Amino acid sequence: MTRLAVELANTGTLNQDGELVAVFFAEHEITPPPDGDYGDLPDLVRTALAQSVDGAAPDAVHRLLRDYPPDMHLSDHDGGWHIHFSRNGTPAKRWAGQLIAAKLALVAAGDPAVTLGRCAAAGCGNYFVDQSRNRTRRFCSNACASRTTVAAYRARAANNS
Repeated sequence: MTRLAVELANTGTLNQDGELVAVFFAEHEITPPPDGDYGDLPDLVRTALAQSVDGAAPDAVHRLLRDYPPDMHLSDHDGGWHIHFSRNGTPAKRWAGQLIAAKLALVAAGDPAVTLGRCAAAGCGNYFVDQSRNRTRRFCSNACASRTTVAAYRARAANNS
């Protein structure tokens, strides 16, 4: 899931959105690293997202695919067949790397179902998956959107004084 890539890039770990990660890890028999350390994977994912958002060559995705080659197979753990990119029980860092490598490769190849973005709020720089209807999302969160709106209002008010 591309949201995992964004979470890992933005936070450096996979526990910020505890419910999402807990469900994924439980479904796939993954034990998270006790110290939450994913090594250099967050930096590599951050670089891959930046290259994707900026339209640059996907060099970091190539490295992800080399360092964490996906192990594609079919699974029916939830009653319907679908593709998995890592085996159940794989160590968390490798499992996350394989899943993220595969998903970001699909994004780099032009998957129309996924649009990535970087927050437009001053000083933020977090990434997000844009699932808006017309793919025009500009901020990673409501907090960044509100902060930007308030700053613009105050700037206009100061200019009108």
